[in-house]
Amino acid sequence: MTPAQQTLIDTVRQRFGPKAAITEPGDIAPWLNDWRGRYFGASPAILAPASRDEVSAILALANAAGIPVVPQGGNTSMVGGATPPGDGSALILSLRRMNRIRSLSPDENLAVAEAGVILADLHAAALEQGRRFPLTLGAKGSATVGGLVSTNAGGTQVLRFGTMRSLVAGVEAVLPDGSVHDGLAALKKDNRGYDINQLLIGAEGTLGVITAASLRLVPAIAARGVAWVGLASPYAALDLLRAIDNPAIESFEIVPGDSLALVLQHIPGTRAPLESEHRWHVLIEAVSTNPAGETPVALLEGLLAGALESGLAADAVVAASEAQAEAMWRIRDSLSEAERASGPAVQHDISVPVADMPRFMVEGAAEAERAFPGTHATAFGHLGDGNVHFHVRAAQGMDRDRFYAEQAPAITRLVHDMVVAAGGSISAEHGIGQMKRAELERLGPPARIAMLSAIKAALDPNAILNPGKLVLAPGRRAP
Repeated sequence: MTPAQQTLIDTVRQRFGPKAAITEPGDIAPWLNDWRGRYFGASPAILAPASRDEVSAILALANAAGIPVVPQGGNTSMVGGATPPGDGSALILSLRRMNRIRSLSPDENLAVAEAGVILADLHAAALEQGRRFPLTLGAKGSATVGGLVSTNAGGTQVLRFGTMRSLVAGVEAVLPDGSVHDGLAALKKDNRGYDINQLLIGAEGTLGVITAASLRLVPAIAARGVAWVGLASPYAALDLLRAIDNPAIESFEIVPGDSLALVLQHIPGTRAPLESEHRWHVLIEAVSTNPAGETPVALLEGLLAGALESGLAADAVVAASEAQAEAMWRIRDSLSEAERASGPAVQHDISVPVADMPRFMVEGAAEAERAFPGTHATAFGHLGDGNVHFHVRAAQGMDRDRFYAEQAPAITRLVHDMVVAAGGSISAEHGIGQMKRAELERLGPPARIAMLSAIKAALDPNAILNPGKLVLAPGRRAP
C-alpha cells in the first residue's frame, strides 16, 4: 500500500465511517478475480460508499491524488472488466451498499434504482407493483444495475426489448473529478447536443461511475408458454424463427446437441426435454399480459403444429407446467457452467447479421476445428438478435494452462478475424474489459479507436477510472 493510498483510505474512514473502507485481506480476496477465474488482481482496499455524494467525494480525492479506482458491482463480468490490476495500484470502488430502489411507478412504468440493486431484487420489486423489468440473464442473482448499465447488458429478451440502451431512460453518474451528471429525468425529447446518458451506457466504468438509473418497466406477465424444439441445423432454426414471427415471442435461444449433453452430464437434476435426439435445439418463450386473450401455450402449440407439419421442426414439446418451463430454462442457463465443468474452453461473445448467423455457426466452427485439430467448436445463444456465444473447447486431455497459453490467443484471433470478415462485432453483450482490449485495438476501425481514446482522455485525463479496460487514453500504458 502506498502512502497516498493509505491517506485516501484513512480520509474515507474518517468522513464516512468504518464500513466505507475495507482493508481486511480475507474480505477483499473474493473480489480480486473475475467470475470465470481467468483474471486475478490485487488491491489494498475496497472503498464502499453508501451514497452518490460519498462517491463524489471519493472520486474527487482519488483524482487529486492520482489513485486509480476500479468500479465494481456484482463482479459478474465475463471479460475481466471489474478486476483490479495485478500490481495493487488501484483501489476497488464497490457500489454494493448503494442498493435502494428510490422509486417505482407503475403509472409511469419507471423505476429509479441505485447502482448496487441486484437484478433479481428489481424483478421482485417490480412484480409487487404489477410490472416487470424485461431483462434477465443467468447472473440475475448477483448482477447489479450499475454493472448492467455500464456494460450495456443483453440477455435472453433482447429479441423483443433490446439491450440496456433501450431500457435505460436516465442515468446518474459521478465523473472522475467528482462532479455529478444528473440525467435521471426520463425525458422523451432532449436535444441539448451529445447524449451523455448513452455515452456512459456501455462505457464499462471508464468515463464515470454509474450511481443510479431510471429504468423502463412493462406490464407483468399474465401467462407464459415455453417450448423446446428439436431440429436439424441453425439454418432450420432461423427458418423456424421467421415462420413463427409473433409479437408475443420474447426469447428464441439456440442450443446445440453437444451442449445439451454437457448439461445433462454435469448439472444434477436436469433431463432432456425431448425423448428423441437432435443435433440442434431451440428454446422459445412467448408471453401474454392480457389474461383474457389467447394463452401463450395455445399460441405456441398452434405455431409449432404448423412447423412440424411443414418439416421446419423435427420434434417439439410445450411445457405443461411452470416446473417444466423452469426446467427448460435451467438447461439454457446452465450451459456455461456445464462447459466449465467439462474442461478448458475459449469463449467468444460475437454478433453478425442475423441472416448470416447460421452460416457462421456452421462454417466458422468447421474452420476453427480444422485450424486447431482436436478442439471442438460450437455456438449457442440469442439467434434472434444475431448474438451467439461461440466457444472452442480444448482437445480432450489437454492441460488447462497449456491450452490458454499456447492455443487460446491464436483461436481468438482466428474467430475474431472471421467475425470482422462477416461484418460483425467481437463483443455483442459482454463488453471489452481487459480480455478484448488488444483485439479491439487490432481490429477496430482507426476512426472508432481514435474517438474512443479521445473521449477517454477528455473525461478522465488522469486515467484513474478502471485502468486497462476497454480503451487506453493516448499515451497511456496498460497496468
